Amino acid sequence: MAKEGNNQNRQYIIRGFFILIAIALVGKSFQIQVLDSSYADTARAVVVSDITIYPSRGLILDRKGKLLVANKAMYDLMVIYNLVQEDMDTTKFCNLLNISKEAFIENLEKDFDHDNKYDRKVPFPFLKKISSEQYARFQESMYEFPGFFIQMRNVRNYPFRTGAHVLGYVNEVTQSQIEESEEKFANGEVNSKYERGDYIGAKGLELQYEEQLKGVKGEKKVMKDNFGRIEGAWQDGSRDKDPISGYDLLTTLDVDIQLYAEELMRNKRGGVVAIEPKTGDILAMVSTPTYDPNLLSINRDRGQAFSYLVADTLRPFYDRALMAQYPPGSIFKAITSLVGMHTGVWNVDRGVGCSGGYDYGGSRRLGCHGHVYPGDLVTGLQHSCNSYYCQLFRDVVDQYGYKNAGEGLDTLMKYVRRFGLGDELGIDLPNEKPGLIPDSKYYDNIYKKGSWKSPTIISVAIGQGEVQMTTLQMANAAAAIANKGWFITPHLAKGFYQDGKPVDNERINLSRYDTGIAPEFFQPVHDGMEMAVTAGTARMANVPSFTLCGKTGTSENKGKDHSVFFCFAPKEDPQIAIAVFVENAGFGGSFAAPIASLIAEKYLNDGEIDESRIWIEERMLDSNLLQAK
Repeated sequence: MAKEGNNQNRQYIIRGFFILIAIALVGKSFQIQVLDSSYADTARAVVVSDITIYPSRGLILDRKGKLLVANKAMYDLMVIYNLVQEDMDTTKFCNLLNISKEAFIENLEKDFDHDNKYDRKVPFPFLKKISSEQYARFQESMYEFPGFFIQMRNVRNYPFRTGAHVLGYVNEVTQSQIEESEEKFANGEVNSKYERGDYIGAKGLELQYEEQLKGVKGEKKVMKDNFGRIEGAWQDGSRDKDPISGYDLLTTLDVDIQLYAEELMRNKRGGVVAIEPKTGDILAMVSTPTYDPNLLSINRDRGQAFSYLVADTLRPFYDRALMAQYPPGSIFKAITSLVGMHTGVWNVDRGVGCSGGYDYGGSRRLGCHGHVYPGDLVTGLQHSCNSYYCQLFRDVVDQYGYKNAGEGLDTLMKYVRRFGLGDELGIDLPNEKPGLIPDSKYYDNIYKKGSWKSPTIISVAIGQGEVQMTTLQMANAAAAIANKGWFITPHLAKGFYQDGKPVDNERINLSRYDTGIAPEFFQPVHDGMEMAVTAGTARMANVPSFTLCGKTGTSENKGKDHSVFFCFAPKEDPQIAIAVFVENAGFGGSFAAPIASLIAEKYLNDGEIDESRIWIEERMLDSNLLQAK
């Protein structure tokens, strides 16, 4: 009987256990189906999708905080094909967006079966680059068009319409750029910094500092049903990531000087670079002809504008300040003066007779304009006497003997290179050109080794022949002379900021370089450059309110010669160094010198130009050398 009672108890326990399980299951089912809708949502949602949230690209500002590059809202109209209703009012839809019905069909119907870029359940761009006005108009009626939604993007905007070559522009990323940014891991996973549809810096500072400016994309995870409809946030948004804006870039540019320099160079072909000598900060960097950078902002007319600029015979995309390599002309004489004195080959008080030119090689002559007897280096520089500098050049090159010109030339060019010439300076912009400073090996390749002598390359004495410099290098050389023998790598980035706090600024190259020329040899060169402005070849550059030191150059050309000038001011405490190169403008004192002096005056005198020089300003502003050519 006891055994039978135990069996009955065991049956009751087992039955009770199953009853408890049944109650629990019924309760859970009640919770899932009635009390908690999240399970129903999850059941309907067959996939979790990521929606990209794009960050704001970092702003670009001038040295005083004025906005050079801003962000402007632009919108992409996205579509999920499976959610588009067949009976939608396509006429109203097309009118709102100002597109044709043919464009509607072309933008909607894709080769879903063969093109893996498109999926009927996954959003893809229906119409890119919708303006704010179009968006506002469409938004009011968007509820009438299921399957379509707006994705906001930030595109670039340029408030001052200046600095196109320096600032650069952004493009939509290419497939090759996507592949180049890929990181491959040991487990076979591939991670790319960019995806189709992303924007990337393509030129100028936008390209140079892409990593700092681009920011970090955010991500929103959503649940979608089998028709591609969004059912809600995944896990209440706990897995979402907010976007991180790019760093703001404070540049060294002074937008007022940049604008003024572009105005003076309007209707001219050439370049201008202005540098703060003590810091290497680039205050202005101009290449003309130029273009309004807003033309290449991301918009629906961009392709047409780009094609027009590419086809322009004036080559507005070509950066003449950074890439064009020119013979510097007589500004080279200031540097050879320093080398001659430093090496002990030339005495500052030495004079050289000039009878209208320098005769060499029997019947050959380098002509010179009329001037007083250059009894010392200051006077020789003041009047840019070719006879004086041909003799100085020959003495430096022949210092080890007439038949050993190669060693003397290499000594000269060793110091010339230390002014930052003949190689890239390392500015924080892509596509910098190195120029050319020829040495003995260069001429050994042109002529038979040992057959060339100082008269063979005499044109180098006046900055002609094979010598080439960029306008940036000319300005940097002027800064080195202003500093009496040293310079800081010229640069455009002054600092990066996030939420107003400085970040990542160790990337800015502020290296200091010494020319190796003793400081005491710079004073006579400064004096000669001052005299060139006050009573020599650059009188139109004379400014009443401060002492400007400058040197003209006339760069010989097959057509009309080029006008060249570099300078610094004030003489006592240089605050600005400038180089101006104007193609086909003739003598250095005619255009390059007055343009440089006006820029210096504008900068040093708080935007004011002396009344006695207004006529010079008007002449520079009104001159059209493109038309003349």
